[in-house]
Amino acid sequence: MESQGEQRTGLLFGFAAYGMWGFLPLYWALLEPAGPIEVLAHRMVWSLPTALVILAVLRRWAWIRPLLREPRRLGLIALAATLISVNWGLFIWAVSAEKVIEASLGYFVNPLISIAFGVLLLRERLRPAQWAAVGLGALAVVVMTVAYGRLPWLSLALAVSFALYGLLKKGVRLDGVAGFGAETAVQFLPAVAVLVVLGSRGESTFTTAGPGHTALLACAGLATALPLIFFGGAAVRLPLSTIGLLQYLAPASMFLLGLLAFGEEMPPERWAGFTLVWIALCVLTWDALRNAHRSRVRLREAAAAAASAARDGSVPAAPAAAPPAAAGSPPEPSKG
Repeated sequence: MESQGEQRTGLLFGFAAYGMWGFLPLYWALLEPAGPIEVLAHRMVWSLPTALVILAVLRRWAWIRPLLREPRRLGLIALAATLISVNWGLFIWAVSAEKVIEASLGYFVNPLISIAFGVLLLRERLRPAQWAAVGLGALAVVVMTVAYGRLPWLSLALAVSFALYGLLKKGVRLDGVAGFGAETAVQFLPAVAVLVVLGSRGESTFTTAGPGHTALLACAGLATALPLIFFGGAAVRLPLSTIGLLQYLAPASMFLLGLLAFGEEMPPERWAGFTLVWIALCVLTWDALRNAHRSRVRLREAAAAAASAARDGSVPAAPAAAPPAAAGSPPEPSKG
């Protein structure tokens, strides 16, 4: 009963996290007349005090001192902070430029890009279904290039920057809250410098567009941190296969917002490209769930064999490997 309660709580946290990421375009749209650069700078500036409050509440400071003694990890954090800043900036610009649907495509394609990086950079071996999914994703990019009359650079830039960010996070080895704190510490001073320059040019809206606008800009850090906190609550309560399925809620919500709330166009050829991506993700998810099920079956069989061997007095069987994570599960979420 307690396990079922934990799973229900985990699902609520998961829906809250991915729901908030999915509806972030509405929040960024509320920040007009601030431009994308100012919005990004405020998001980076206000994320640091938010992270410090969270770390203080959790009393999570022990990771800082060891980290400062490892220049390589500090360099990886700086690169990760740069990549996620690019990702955030592109997404905020996409909202202001009414390209929310194209941005959602980037987050749909992201699991396929992550798999491609696994093959190219980590020399991972793919199963046939994973190859089929990557092939469908590549075909979708070709179709979307024809549909847009150009390479869908925004979608690819969002997908590639987030996939590279995930790779770097593997080397950093910090959990969500600590990683958020470290990255926002790197982002803080450059963001402050941008806001000072904007203010000196008279281009800042922080104090000129009313108290409501000021409050919304200051809450950008909280809008960044809250989904991460909810995701952390979901990650410790749910299997990775479930997290892998939930991750598609965010780009699906973005897509619907672009279509229904922002009134962006979807001609037939774009529907064709998105359909190919969705088929690829269905193939990928089916393969991941099937592989996880087989791993669980092998684990149960190995446990049964070990128990039988123990009763018979023979040598116990070696335990099977733990079930793998679902393909496309985000290594470290930081959407939009």
